[in-house]
Amino acid sequence: MKVVLVDLREELFESADASLRTVGASDVATCKVDVSDASAVTRLESEIVEKFGGIDVLMCNAGIQPGSDIFDQAGTWDRVLSVNLGGVTSFCQIFVPGMLSRGQPGLVINTGSKQGITTPPGDPAYNVSKAGVKVFTEALQHHLREVRAKVSAHLLVPGHVFTDLTRRGRREKPAGAWTPEQTADFMMESLAKGDFYIICPDNDVSRPLDEKRMAWAMGDIIENRPPLSRWHKGWAASFETFSKGA
Repeated sequence: MKVVLVDLREELFESADASLRTVGASDVATCKVDVSDASAVTRLESEIVEKFGGIDVLMCNAGIQPGSDIFDQAGTWDRVLSVNLGGVTSFCQIFVPGMLSRGQPGLVINTGSKQGITTPPGDPAYNVSKAGVKVFTEALQHHLREVRAKVSAHLLVPGHVFTDLTRRGRREKPAGAWTPEQTADFMMESLAKGDFYIICPDNDVSRPLDEKRMAWAMGDIIENRPPLSRWHKGWAASFETFSKGA
């Protein structure tokens, strides 16, 4: 594959370029782009088409998690939403029409989060951004299916992965976390099966427990429980009983 890496951190480009070439990338380009800047994304799309002729695989993986509070006293909401959600919507809206016009098979992979599904308390801006990625990607895949496109969209939902986003100063990978390589391998296996929802387990949480957590979150709506009842002191014991055996 010919690969274009997009990031703000130019200091990572040299090692990433070398790593990709060792596994057979035929050509690698690196571009410093702020994914929240739609005009920069538009310029990037034009440059890639000019250099490589078009795009067949688009992976929207840029994300930040500086922390947030419900009343935005930390002043992080705008940046989190513009990168985590705005970056995904801009890239898809700017890149996918060209992918469709090529008439060739293609993939769009958007990185969501389990926090966008079960929305645990503690970081509401991040949860909102990742919930938005889920809803947007579902709508995108529905559209692609309805127009019988050769391009399909997929939602990657990582578990606990030891990356710069989750490192928080640690040098050793926590026992419960997966490596990025494990996550990528699981993603490729899921794409080969045609999965839309790529729900990654990790070394702490199994797929059955993930399913219980997601089912309970939806049950708050169906059963008219308090929102986020899993963390409500009046419902915590009920959730523990519900999730036993997972």
